[in-house]
Amino acid sequence: MESAATSETAAAEQVKGQPRGQAPVPLSILDLSPVGTRNTAAEALQTTTELARSAEEWGYHRFWVAEHHGMPGIASSAPAVVIAHLAAHTTRLRLGSGGVMLPNHSPLVVAEQFGTLQALHPGRIDLGIGRAPGTDQATARALRRTRSVSADDFPQQLGELIGFLDDSFPLDHPYAAIQSVPRGQRPPIWLLGSSGFSAQLAGELGFPFAFAHHFSAQNTLPALELYRQSFRPSELLDEPYALIGVQTIVADTDEEALELARPIALGMLKLRKGMPGKQPTPQEAREYPYTELDLSFMESWLADAVYGSPETVREQLDELQERTGVQELMLTAQIPQREAKLHSFELVAKAYRMV
Repeated sequence: MESAATSETAAAEQVKGQPRGQAPVPLSILDLSPVGTRNTAAEALQTTTELARSAEEWGYHRFWVAEHHGMPGIASSAPAVVIAHLAAHTTRLRLGSGGVMLPNHSPLVVAEQFGTLQALHPGRIDLGIGRAPGTDQATARALRRTRSVSADDFPQQLGELIGFLDDSFPLDHPYAAIQSVPRGQRPPIWLLGSSGFSAQLAGELGFPFAFAHHFSAQNTLPALELYRQSFRPSELLDEPYALIGVQTIVADTDEEALELARPIALGMLKLRKGMPGKQPTPQEAREYPYTELDLSFMESWLADAVYGSPETVREQLDELQERTGVQELMLTAQIPQREAKLHSFELVAKAYRMV
């Protein structure tokens, strides 16, 4: 079996150092398998598979899927299952979770799932971990089968996950005799966040950090600064490594991109109002009876998103990367229409001469 140091060195090489064409930093994809009012969850997952295949050809660095429950507009509820499927349909692309919501699961189960993925597809798996349940408390209890599900237990759960992956529990720990199988080279662990808590913890542990700029843009710069200030070199990383998720919608013209962006903003508006549903169509977005407060939210959401023609989007992404200083950009687009979604990511790749 590899030593912990050898395992960490290999994992560090997997975090960084991929070709990126003409982009200033590596570009990656976060896909939530959005379900629209005119497509099914099965079709959304098929589109995710096709996008992963294409992303590999277009030169994207990594491809992550997320965990969501009880949301009709998102088909990604089981990241480990989707990752295994995507890995079987690609050959080089890094695949991972953006993320697994640790409060919903036993750390041992997560260690076994991602240990299995790493054994099946060595050197291609990322384990992104979030501290929020990502759903309502009733659903969280149904997932974990406990009365209390709290993000406050996250540091302990994370410690247990690392212990299972590395077989590193102290001899007097209650779980010291338990073995997570298969076990070998640990996949790189990323901490995900939309505030300062995970940023500081990632820094203190020397882990790479992924920030959800696409739904918490006002906290991006403070969280990144906290991560960098808190960073302590580890066997995994000598210096901070951060990426941000960016809602990125691209079409042939600025006007067409705005037509695709408005329905995504409307979907977020409905979610904030406690009315989660399938992703609206552009026509539904045009005809929705907005209040003044609704329009204010829509304007604010669009201001934080990146959308437009390839030239417009490249300029905005370059500016965002320079302003934040991140080492990687992870693009996401809640576009349910298959052709428009594939076209959007292909246009980015062509804009940066990745293909």
